Amino acid sequence: MSHAFLAYAIAAAQLLLLLAMGFAFVRMARGPRAQDRALALDTFYVDAMILLLTIGIRTGSPLYFEAALIIALLGFASTMALSKFLMRGEVIE
Repeated sequence: MSHAFLAYAIAAAQLLLLLAMGFAFVRMARGPRAQDRALALDTFYVDAMILLLTIGIRTGSPLYFEAALIIALLGFASTMALSKFLMRGEVIE
């Protein structure tokens, strides 16, 4: 696999991830229910994490991989807290 092909593939992936983030943001803004907005938020943070990973691959800097790991951990915790709030109306029992 040539280096140029890999660079084009990563650039195309980044553009498609930005497009997916845009669609998720629109769903967060226009979602008819709170559950739709929560799912769009979950999709948004996963897309942001993968976008950071592609930037890390492109630049070769390990800082982006660490930031993606932090986003993954905080995103999972926030999704669990939000889903518990939507199910029961409280986060802490």
